[in-house]
Amino acid sequence: MTQLQPIEYQGQRVLTTAQLAESYGTTADKISYNFNYNESRYQASKHYFLLTGEDLRNFKEANREFQGSLNKLYLWTEKGAWLHAKSLSTDRAWEAYDMLVDDYYRVKEASINLTGLSPQLQLLIAMEHRQLQIEQRQQQTESQLTTIKETFMQRDDNWRQKITGMLNGAAPRFGGHREVRTESYRILEERAHCKLNTRLANLKERLAEQGATKSKISDANRLDVIEADPRLKEIYTTIVKELSIGTLV
Repeated sequence: MTQLQPIEYQGQRVLTTAQLAESYGTTADKISYNFNYNESRYQASKHYFLLTGEDLRNFKEANREFQGSLNKLYLWTEKGAWLHAKSLSTDRAWEAYDMLVDDYYRVKEASINLTGLSPQLQLLIAMEHRQLQIEQRQQQTESQLTTIKETFMQRDDNWRQKITGMLNGAAPRFGGHREVRTESYRILEERAHCKLNTRLANLKERLAEQGATKSKISDANRLDVIEADPRLKEIYTTIVKELSIGTLV
């Protein structure tokens, strides 16, 4: 991943759509499409900033690289980058997100020499620094909770029940329930050119980093991986239907 030009807005680091697309190995159009398709999940000031009018003019003055006829600009926060990684759900996107968190969004603050300042000013700066640390910890906690909730609380139980029902119907032709499910995953990996075990390992690693319990991490499975990716979910549903009606034997 190329070195990113740091951009800050309202006291935090952000990325443009073009920067995010380059980091995730996709296009700006794909980032915009995913945002428009899932816009209800995004909250302004939490996941992104949309700059227009006077706000955009002020931003351009402070950041000379943004000139020309640009009439609006999206800036993505760390939480916004997480939602985009989830929408893409590719190994590269998740790996890039982890690097962005470590090397871009949460950079270590340079120490400031306060010895030449008055005691009163030093106290004010120290209080402001403590408040910023508290806000950053709160933001990190919210991000951890979001990761866990997105994985375990938004499962489509109706979809899972239908999948299980169709696989159960096909099980006798494949020698049992485990065998038909294993076959369904094999076909999915072949058609979608993906590695479910790799994605599952990445998911469990992210959950562990976000503070999920051992039982929650252990409960994560390949259906979680499939359901999180609309493309995989669609392909897998078709495969299970084909297995159920006997067109794949």
